[in-house]
Amino acid sequence: MEEEEISPTIQNAMTILMAAGEARNECKLAYEAIAAGDFALADEKIAAADAKILEAHHVQTDAIQGAFRGEEQEYSLLFAHAQDTLMTIYSEIITAKQLYKVFKALDARIARLEGRE
Repeated sequence: MEEEEISPTIQNAMTILMAAGEARNECKLAYEAIAAGDFALADEKIAAADAKILEAHHVQTDAIQGAFRGEEQEYSLLFAHAQDTLMTIYSEIITAKQLYKVFKALDARIARLEGRE
């Protein structure tokens, strides 16, 4: 049986989905670290999520720039799903960063009240 060639659009979609999925996993670990008060680990996980989502974003940006250069683009429901996933996880990372700030500020405030500073 002959192997079918995977189109660049599908390859890009899969790359975005894999990187975004890894970003989501790191983000989930950041949420858990924040809940546990482990801000050093949360910092590390948020940075890892940022790096992965940036990978996905670069693939999307390259595809969009290719379209502007006139490169033929096929419509792909999978690519649309990948873009949706990318933006959803990016929003989750933004939320994790905000929660980090809130919980870290609360932790510092509680430490001051308890005289642990």
